[in-house]
Amino acid sequence: MTKNQWQETMVDQKVTYTLELGGKIIVVENVPARVCLETGERFFSPETVERLQELAWEQKKPARVIEVPVFEFA
Repeated sequence: MTKNQWQETMVDQKVTYTLELGGKIIVVENVPARVCLETGERFFSPETVERLQELAWEQKKPARVIEVPVFEFA
């Protein structure tokens, strides 16, 4: 491969997506994403982003609840 040649480093994977909303941590498992093998950066389709927003704002009962330890950096 020459210096100017581009190699595809993106792969389709299922990832775990987390966000904080109103002081609560929300975890969504098995989210489809394109993941860069070099940097780990994740890219989501517009449809996936829309569904993640719906899940975050719905008042549905989650599949399960986990306990998470919280530490202060200071």
